[in-house]
Amino acid sequence: MKKVVNKSLLVIAVSGILASPAVNATNGYFSHGYSTKEKGLAGAGTAYSQDAMAGATNPAGMAFIGERMDLGLQLFSPSPRGYTVTGAPPVPGGSGVTVIDPGTGACQSFFTMPNGACAPPFSVNPGSVESENDWFLIPHFAYNWQLNDDSALGVSVYGNGGMNTKYTSGSATLPDASTNPLLPIEELPGTYGAGTAGVNLAQLFVNVSFAKKLNAKHAVGGSLILAGQRFMAYGLENFGQFSLDPDNLSGNRKSDSYGAGLKFGYQGEVSKGIRVGVAYQSKISMSEFDEYKGLFAEGGDFDIPSTYSIGASFDVGSTGVIVADVQQINYSDVASISNPISPLTDGSCANALNTTIQNGFVPSPAAGAGCLGGSAGAGFGWEDMTIFKIGYQMDLNEKHTIRFGYSHADQPIPESETLFNILAPAVIEDHITAGWTMKVGKNQEFNLAGMYAPKTSVKGANPFDGGATQIEIDMSQWDLQAGWAW
Repeated sequence: MKKVVNKSLLVIAVSGILASPAVNATNGYFSHGYSTKEKGLAGAGTAYSQDAMAGATNPAGMAFIGERMDLGLQLFSPSPRGYTVTGAPPVPGGSGVTVIDPGTGACQSFFTMPNGACAPPFSVNPGSVESENDWFLIPHFAYNWQLNDDSALGVSVYGNGGMNTKYTSGSATLPDASTNPLLPIEELPGTYGAGTAGVNLAQLFVNVSFAKKLNAKHAVGGSLILAGQRFMAYGLENFGQFSLDPDNLSGNRKSDSYGAGLKFGYQGEVSKGIRVGVAYQSKISMSEFDEYKGLFAEGGDFDIPSTYSIGASFDVGSTGVIVADVQQINYSDVASISNPISPLTDGSCANALNTTIQNGFVPSPAAGAGCLGGSAGAGFGWEDMTIFKIGYQMDLNEKHTIRFGYSHADQPIPESETLFNILAPAVIEDHITAGWTMKVGKNQEFNLAGMYAPKTSVKGANPFDGGATQIEIDMSQWDLQAGWAW
């Protein structure tokens, strides 16, 4: 009966994560923590494992927690998140803006790209727009089996996220490709002039961990991570002029991707009341998003970057502990995440916007390694992140424990990359957290954690209208997670 219940809970957790857009309190699109207890400590736990979700942070910790099962549910709100555009799009006859010569078909100017080519404007119009989809429910599940006194086997199921937006309003100014020869501009509905725009990335991880004690105070562990992704994008059709495969660029189609990776860790008490831990997760190579091979670099490739963390914990008196982690997320591992948008404007992508135009505006085909979907294709321009986490935990009595935490990182989006990152405004830098545990009976407990991430914004020039407009993206977040453990 117990095995049937456990299998049912696992199925529910997996189904729930797959059905939910994967958005969490985020460092980029990685969750700031995984277990409910860790989230109360701002995600710190590399050196101090407390529950069966330990494998998601440091698999070595599974050796110290005993046999237990954890089940939890998170209510998350990344709201508000959106963008604000200031300035005015360039217009024919304005400063630095002219038209196509009807006799020669030559571009007289419009505005000048960084590579010296002439181009008609592609502007997101002035105004403020907020994304819809403000509430999400996200489950997690974990079980740790104590094989013997020195070793344990565990499984944990969880998700990452942060890339979910839906903009139903807003508008853009683009050239009218159907009009020959003067190419007047027109205002079209939608953030990028193609109607409702947005993306959704859902990621599921099934982490199978084995941990073994080297002695009573030191342990090592490893995990096999099976990963699945689902992605959708819509409202991006006007970027087809920059894509090697415009038919697989947008369209609100679900695309799935699968892969596997490894995680290794060590955890140990190096002196009385002082523990240290290290963990490393490999880059997870994923199959391509075939339905979006005209959007992501390298023909739809969207791998999961490598990460590592170093942590320490210190007992404070007989009832308290301070935990601290430093985590590194290597977004530079993945071209579609880290490549900048500049290949679309520096000549790496040859299309109607940086070549002589004959017989009016011809938006395709694009050609070149820098085009969307190319081997060096443009991306979101994210930089690597280093996150600093610190938390304090205290036992109030035998039944109740409280936690507080804070984390900080420089958000990963440069000022030059705001145009694409309207779709993924993952600019959060600070997380303020609190948590509580209440023991119930002899072998159960209730866990609660809350998080608030203050609003952060990034502002930069639109590279597609010569900097005539400025795009500011912003986000704040909060969540509440509850868990039950046996």
